[in-house]
Amino acid sequence: MNRANAADAAVQVSVCICTFRRPELLDGLLASLAAQLPPGGSAEVVVVDNDPDASAAPVLARWSARLPLHALHVPVPNIAVARNAAIAAARGAWVAFIDDDETPDSGWLDTLRAAQQAHGADAVFGPVLPRHVATTPAWLRDGGFFDRPRFPTGTPITTRDARTGNVLIRRSLLDRVHAAGEGPFDPAFGRTGAEDTMLFHGLLALGARLVWCDEATVQEEVPPARATVGWLLRRSYRLGQTYMRSEIARRHGLARWVRAGWLGLRALVQAVVAAALAAVLGPFSRIRGLRWLRAAVAQVGKLSALTGHRYHEYGG
Repeated sequence: MNRANAADAAVQVSVCICTFRRPELLDGLLASLAAQLPPGGSAEVVVVDNDPDASAAPVLARWSARLPLHALHVPVPNIAVARNAAIAAARGAWVAFIDDDETPDSGWLDTLRAAQQAHGADAVFGPVLPRHVATTPAWLRDGGFFDRPRFPTGTPITTRDARTGNVLIRRSLLDRVHAAGEGPFDPAFGRTGAEDTMLFHGLLALGARLVWCDEATVQEEVPPARATVGWLLRRSYRLGQTYMRSEIARRHGLARWVRAGWLGLRALVQAVVAAALAAVLGPFSRIRGLRWLRAAVAQVGKLSALTGHRYHEYGG
């Protein structure tokens, strides 16, 4: 075994980060990782700067001498392409993804690895907890609009709750999904989202075991620009679109048309009902009104996906 291969064999986990115009948050994330990476070269950090202007370059230059860091620049904004580049550069048998606006709590990486071993998992997911700023309206906090479901450790996970913001994945399975198409992440979803949903559908089709680890927490920044009704409605619209697209893309021929027709009809009915409930309940409870309004907007997003409209959230 030559020195390069020996170095690759020593790396057990590659922590992959894709960043887009968030140098300050990236700096904080790298500082947190530096405090908890195991010694001895068993872990590395791979950062892909997906900003055409390479805004992360100064931060990456500062950390290059302090972390086992592999930095890449992918200038065309597309989160799927960026993640594929990170996986291609990763040397570990396991790949951990964390977003550039997240900060891992103490022991995060060790906790994910321990859960994988305890449950014989191929992928382990952890909670992403919102970190609000002081200006976030109290009623938006109380409504739990930024909260995500949590489960007991060891709970099997499906694509409904599988995300790449806090996950440890077996590298060999990613390579198998890659062999089946352009992936492992599909660039066709790289500007709209749902590229991770498509990936986890692929992993489940291969028989992968996906489990939850409730102790492996990370904190996610909720900036003032997101703590608004407008942003929440746009997010619901996009999620409706990506759900519809991912459901249709996995089917072919007549099955695709049948699925699209059924989901479209259901979305139309649900949109009318949810909009009516939002109008009735909104004057009495902003929280309940917004919940139903978001549900209505999500259904509109599903219907718009059938017309070919695409909402590009990434790389704007």
